[in-house]
Amino acid sequence: MRLTRPLLLFSLTLSSIFSLEPQFSKAQNIPQPLGFEEYDPVSTLKVEEHPVRKAKFPFIDVHNHQYQMPTQDLKYLVTQMDSLNMGIMVNLSGRGWSQEWSEGTATLKGSLENIAKNQSKRLAVFTNLQFKGFGDKDWTEKAVKQLEEDVKMGAKGLKIYKSLGFSGIKDDKGNRVAVSDPRLGPVWKKCGELKIPVLIHTADVPSFWDPMDRYNERWLELKTHPNRRRGPNDPVPFDSLIAEQHAIFRNNPKTTFINAHMGWYPNNLKKLDSLMTVFPNMYVEIGAVIAELGRQPRAAKKFFDKWQDKVLFGKDSWIPSEYSTYFRVLETEDEYFPYHKKYHAFWRMYGMGLSDEVLKKLYYKNALTIIPGLDKSLFPK
Repeated sequence: MRLTRPLLLFSLTLSSIFSLEPQFSKAQNIPQPLGFEEYDPVSTLKVEEHPVRKAKFPFIDVHNHQYQMPTQDLKYLVTQMDSLNMGIMVNLSGRGWSQEWSEGTATLKGSLENIAKNQSKRLAVFTNLQFKGFGDKDWTEKAVKQLEEDVKMGAKGLKIYKSLGFSGIKDDKGNRVAVSDPRLGPVWKKCGELKIPVLIHTADVPSFWDPMDRYNERWLELKTHPNRRRGPNDPVPFDSLIAEQHAIFRNNPKTTFINAHMGWYPNNLKKLDSLMTVFPNMYVEIGAVIAELGRQPRAAKKFFDKWQDKVLFGKDSWIPSEYSTYFRVLETEDEYFPYHKKYHAFWRMYGMGLSDEVLKKLYYKNALTIIPGLDKSLFPK
């Protein structure tokens, strides 16, 4: 029987579908491309490896946080420090996170008493500012007086959290408090008079202000930690925040500042080099930026050699296993080894191979020079 044209077309369509069924099944079994988050290849590169679990020389960690220090088991903490060859830890959170003046004082006093009873030589504490009531007529006078009392109590310096400059710190009128707010001027001046350093953290990684697109190398960090993402004016541009910080360096030449995280310029060492020249009262510490140094070992080594008297060791988060990455970048000439957090750095590290002279300054000599009252007998000459 001869098929009409409509029936013929329907028959051909059915036969085509059934003839393609194996191909559809086969296509469904083809592996799909991995996403960036899942891709984590094991390197086939064969090179010498020299993992470093313990620093070559005793070191001072100038950027650490211990929030339970008034009641903490400090003997156990020092045991952990010994496993890394850490001579002294500086706890920057002396007053904790509370903005209540009396509560902050109690926290600082409790920490210092615990240290005095158990580990007087191995631990040091910085104090903090209490911003409650900022803008009140007597706030500045109260803060300066409290700073003096804290130093008499045993605080070795002042730590400024990154909340200053962000929207978290407001004055009595609800306005953002700039890092360079003139009402803070007497505090910086008093630190100079007391000869204590100010370790200051301003802003965040510049990429956090950039669009979260395929060009942003911090894309994975912003996806896994969305609270770190900022709009172009949240609360102000990155460059504006940094300019506020630099203003206090410029206006207080007799005060020593330790710029946390290398001032967020570890990925632009030419810029940082110029800032080191402009601000002779500015030191830098390497907390949380070793990944930037480890991907440019030759340039970083030149920077450390040039500014060997102005760079200090810091880590920030207290995760003992992560210190090995720092030691390996600083001490060895190893090639192409991983960082300990992919969302911070998907690239590989290379060792700088710093000289013993530079290592000693980075690890302890520079800190002993600018932080008063640390026990020098814990370290080699």
